[in-house]
Amino acid sequence: MIFENRFQGKVMIVTGAAQGIGKGVAIRAAKEGGKVVLVDRSEIVQEISSTLNKDGFDTIAVVEDLEKWEGFQSVVKKAVAHYDHVDILVNNVGGTIWAKPFEHYEEDEITKEINRSLFPTLWGCRAVLPSMIQNGGGTIVNVSSVATRSVNRVPYAAAKGGVNAITASLAFEQAPNNIRVIGVAPGGTEAPPRLIPRNENPQSEQEKVWYQEIIDQTVDSSLQKKYGEIEDQVNTILFAASDEAKYITGVTIPVAGGDLG
Repeated sequence: MIFENRFQGKVMIVTGAAQGIGKGVAIRAAKEGGKVVLVDRSEIVQEISSTLNKDGFDTIAVVEDLEKWEGFQSVVKKAVAHYDHVDILVNNVGGTIWAKPFEHYEEDEITKEINRSLFPTLWGCRAVLPSMIQNGGGTIVNVSSVATRSVNRVPYAAAKGGVNAITASLAFEQAPNNIRVIGVAPGGTEAPPRLIPRNENPQSEQEKVWYQEIIDQTVDSSLQKKYGEIEDQVNTILFAASDEAKYITGVTIPVAGGDLG
């Protein structure tokens, strides 16, 4: 469902916008009147932005590596240069790279999981604050996960637990600056095959077994005993980003069929 003009005049940065939840958020926000900066490390975002602009919407695409501070600095600079300011940041980048019991993770794999699912949110919050403070306020939506309580992905759980902590602490700190910080924690979500895999190596037979354990545990932990849809996550993220949620800050909302994480 499209809420006409819900983001009219608002400048929104959406990360991880090349596919999945991020793509859904960016497209819906543009159709609801937002000026949207689509960000990803994949050039696919340029195609999505171009299609939206041809249909009369107002977007730009930025290709950057958000695991680096310099990458997110560049995103915000380009957004401000094009649109003058930033009203909303949706920190959506992240995702499990490997799925296996913790004793099987190598040191570099742990580091890569943290770099992928914690630092883009940390850098994004820091990079966007000066513009929001100067502009008199703003909203940050951090996409977390209910997998902070999960099997076979302890490093990912640690990263998303950090995202939850950032959300709570930053909301406390920035409330005097009229900046809301709110989290959305997806549960199991059905999605089309990824265009760009997080892990370039094919799963071994053992890794397939471990991943199936994640699926089984995710369904079992949900009161509804099923996966949700991308639209379920998009709906909640856009609600959190909108003025409809203006009295909500400092909390993380689980969207997981009753699984609280």
